[in-house]
Formats: sequence, C-alpha cells, structure tokens
Amino acid sequence: MQSRTGACHRWRRIGLALLAAVLVAVSNGSVPTPSHYGLIPPGAAEAAVVSQAARIAPTPTQLAWQEREFIAFAHFGMNTFTDVEWGTGREDPAQFNPTDFDAHQWARVIRDAGMRLLILTAKHHDGFCLWPTDTTAHSVRSSPWRDGRGDVVGEVVAACREAGLAFGVYVSPWDRHEPSYGNSPRYNAFFRAQLRELLTRYGEIAEVWFDGACGEGPDGRRQEYDWPSYYAVVRELQPRAVIFGMGPDVRWVGTETGVGRETEWSVIPDRLDIDRLAGAATHPVDAAFIPGDLTDADLGSRARLRDAASLLWYPAEADVSIRPGWFHHPAEDSRVKTPAELLDIYFSSVGRNAVLLVNVPPDRRGRIHDADIRSLQELRRLLDGTFRDNRLAGAAASAPAAPGCGAGNVLDTDPATYWSPPEGTTSDVLEFELPAARTFDVAMVREHIRLGQRVESFRFEWRDDGDAWREFARGTTVGYQRLLRFPPVTARAVRLVIESSRTSHALSAVGLYALAK
Repeated sequence: MQSRTGACHRWRRIGLALLAAVLVAVSNGSVPTPSHYGLIPPGAAEAAVVSQAARIAPTPTQLAWQEREFIAFAHFGMNTFTDVEWGTGREDPAQFNPTDFDAHQWARVIRDAGMRLLILTAKHHDGFCLWPTDTTAHSVRSSPWRDGRGDVVGEVVAACREAGLAFGVYVSPWDRHEPSYGNSPRYNAFFRAQLRELLTRYGEIAEVWFDGACGEGPDGRRQEYDWPSYYAVVRELQPRAVIFGMGPDVRWVGTETGVGRETEWSVIPDRLDIDRLAGAATHPVDAAFIPGDLTDADLGSRARLRDAASLLWYPAEADVSIRPGWFHHPAEDSRVKTPAELLDIYFSSVGRNAVLLVNVPPDRRGRIHDADIRSLQELRRLLDGTFRDNRLAGAAASAPAAPGCGAGNVLDTDPATYWSPPEGTTSDVLEFELPAARTFDVAMVREHIRLGQRVESFRFEWRDDGDAWREFARGTTVGYQRLLRFPPVTARAVRLVIESSRTSHALSAVGLYALAK
C-alpha cells in the first residue's frame, strides 16, 4: 500500500512533463494548455492525438462532481400546482401555496437514499422564481405562501446544509413571463442579475444547471443567450461550482432515461472555438466553449479523434425522473419507478462513467410522496447490500508494475493509489488469487482519472485449479467507474485483462461483488 504522498512516482513525471509543455508553448508564443483541454497541431498523426487525449484530465471541481456519483433533482414550482410540465408564464402567483412545505423532509429522503447533492429548480420556463427576487414580481414574494415572506431556495439550502448535502440550482434561461425576453441585451442583463442573486445569497453552490430551451419572446424575436457572460458570473461568485449542460464543465448524456453509453468517453473533441481560445486571458475554455447537446452514440473514439483540432474533458451527467413526468402529478403516484428499474438505471449510468441525477419531485403539500420514498429506500438497501462485501478482499494481486504503482493498490481504499504497468504498456493482465472459492455476479473497475481516461477494452476471466481461463464479463471504456453484471461465478482465481489502452493505464480499484436479493 502506498501513502497519499508516495503514490506512484509517474505522477511527478507527468506533472513535470506538462509544465515543460507549457513552457515550450509560452516560448513559442502559443497558448499554454491546461490539463483539462488540449490543442492538436494540424496534421498530427493519429497516434499522437490518441496519446494526447489519454493525458487530458478533470479539473478539481470536475473531479469533486464525479466523486458524488449519485445526485438528486427536485422539480418544484408553479407547474406543481397547475399540473403541467411547461407553464405559460401567465400563471397567477396566488396559485403557488404548498400546504405542508418541509425542506428538511426532502433533505432526509435524499441523504438516506445515498445521494450527495440536491439541485432545485429555482426558476423553470414559466419564469416563476422560488426565491424573493428583486428582478420581477413573479415570485414567491407575490404568493400567499408564508404570507409572501417565504423563500423556497433558502429553506432548501438550510436543510441541505443540516443534512450534509451539497446544493445546486437549476435556473432556466428561457423565461415565458419576462417581457424583456427576446430583447437579447436587456434580457441577458436581467438573467445575469438573477444569477447574481442566487449565487450570492445562499452560500456555496456546487452545480449550476443550464438547459438549452429557447423560445420566442413576446414580440416574436428569438432570444440570443450570452453564455460566456453567464459563465463569468458563475466563475466570479462560485468558483468551485460546475456548470452543467450548456456550460463547459459537465455535459448532458443525451437522453432523459438515465442511461449512459456502453462506451462513454469523458474526453470529447472539437467543443472549443480555437480563435476565441487564443484571445482569452482568463478562463480560456469558457470563452471558447461551443454550447450544444451531444447525442451521438460515439463521442470520443479514435475515429472521432482522428481529425480533431481540440480536446476537452467533458464528462456525462445522466438525468432521469423517478416518475413519467418531471413535476409531481397526482395521476402518476402509481407509476413511480420500481427499485429494480432504478437499480438497472444505476448500473447503466454510475456504472458507465457518468453521474446519475434522479429527479424526485415534491407534491403540492411541499413534501416528497411516500411512493417515491419507498422506491428510493429499497434501492439504497440493494446498493448497500451489493457493495458491502468485496469478494476480492484478502486476495493476492500480481502484475507487472511501474515503480510505486503495484498491483495491490487496486485493493486498498486510498483513492490516491493505483496500479499502472511499466511505461508504454497498453495491454496487460492483473491476476488475483483468492483465499478461498467465492461467488460473485458483479464486477467493478475504476481508473485513476486524475491522470486521464485510457482503457479502451477489457475482460474478466476465471479458472479453477489447473483449468483454462474462461471469460465471464467484458467492457469497453472504464473512466471513473465501470460496473458489469453477469451470471454467478464461483472461483479462487480471477484475472482482469486490459486488451487495449490509449497509453499506460492507471487503475485505482477493482472489485467483485454479489447482488443483494
């Protein structure tokens, strides 16, 4: 086992190499390249591009976001009371009047489900604000709830802090109530003012959630969002927040099913306008980022990298509602996703290098419905029961390794340690001898993504004494985490075969588990 300060000497070598690259860039008069993005010289060979992609890595804020794994959405607002998904903006604020609002109940439910962050719809497309904003009268200040002195955002933030949850805000750029919408300069200033209120009044914000919905304003003109100016407000006021969706830190996975791709790369080509990048003194990625949904099945393969001009660490967040709709509708109380459905979604998102965002919409009382709670509680029981006991515990791990990066590092609990083979190795075998025969039907692999995402394909095999190795599971990308399910296997010897990696792989954890019943 390596200490945090002594984990794998190549950490230092790569840091020095990046510094050297920056110094060379500066001496040549070009833009220095931080580790979370990169520029590709024209005519670069495919091997060089792939090698560079393998060394793109997350920022500290992106890493902290990824490590949350499982987070919550709460769609709550005017639509909760009108029983629609998209409001018109013409609703009377008097309609917003929860009868038993309890943010502490929300936070307890979310915390007990194992989620680590709650994102609230502070403003949806109807423009109704869940905080007493100074920008418009269309807010809780004009409602009968709490005699017009209430603040949903403030109460939810306080409850999250008490429960140990991080907090995030969804604030819709599309505003169907605001008269200035469609007058782009005026509305952009209005929206920035709303952002400033949300990002200054409530302490630390972990995620700012932007979708790309955009409609016509009252005069028929289409609003042009000034995304770089929105990012600038976030960076100024909440430098540790990630910006989701139409922002440069975290991307939408591409569906609202919660399901990620079988092959989910976090390094994505050509999301940067290189001309704008060159002219940016601070936050160059923000200035150069090209917003837009990424829905293709293949986003980061070698084929996609081949003609790329730039690379960006841009990981996936997979969103899904626990119900058919995003807001609470009484008619859907019997249609809440079952624990088994949620478990499948978990394996297809958290288990495929994405963060899972599950929407749990409070009802007209201002409370989470019992049907949602029951499903989340059973999901938590299944996850806890499955991942409590690593069947590789006590195993002897062996594989060729770079200095300080021994095979045993995948079995410790220190996220700073990892196994990596000798420099230049792109395929290898990691063997485990178990103390006794054990049965399992789930496999987990994690890469040390502080160095980047590298594994392109792998498989697991098992054998009995003297028998040939037999495959029982395989996958493509790993990234932060890959989870695989398969028919039960009982074995004393198991091996992980890395079939292909973009450069020397670095694995922080491997585990075998049995699904809870």
